[in-house]
Amino acid sequence: MSLLQVRPLVLLTGSLLVPLPSFAQGTPPAVHGVTGTMATEGTMKTVYRGLNTIVVTTIDGVEHVYHFTKDLIVHGGKSPADPLAGLEQGRTVVIHYSTEGGQQTAREIDEVGNEGLLETEGTITKIDRGKKQITVRIGSERTETFQLTDRAAAETPRDVDSQTSAGTTKVVIYYKDENGTKIVHYFKKMP
Repeated sequence: MSLLQVRPLVLLTGSLLVPLPSFAQGTPPAVHGVTGTMATEGTMKTVYRGLNTIVVTTIDGVEHVYHFTKDLIVHGGKSPADPLAGLEQGRTVVIHYSTEGGQQTAREIDEVGNEGLLETEGTITKIDRGKKQITVRIGSERTETFQLTDRAAAETPRDVDSQTSAGTTKVVIYYKDENGTKIVHYFKKMP
């Protein structure tokens, strides 16, 4: 082999040994048996508009890469023309995503705080999947019924239903007041 043939081979081999940046690494494999849309809470890290990709650090400190399409819905975005405007680094978000072919695709992003979702804590007293409602006891006296979005109703874990009757499931609810109705976009059990 001549020197001119060895040099490109060495460069190619060396480039394969360079570690990829975290956004270029693959997404975790799909979980067998889990289908539909899932949701997770995290902190906005980076938006790569040219790649239609966002990076979010979840509560457990793991960076996740989500792809998005033109039909992405963003609640709390600053501009209808550019829904990603205002989703700055460090903002708390809830990502509703699906996994297809090993790739996580964001379907909806909810910004928490600012002009996005409000949050409240309470204890679930009733979930009505048919009416897409959740009733929560806030404090010791007051109960309030919230409307669930289609996604929130679908993402609600089934084990919450069995625990509801005991009145011990404490949750954080993320909602938005839409024309006088409190619409829940996401909720999670508290530890």
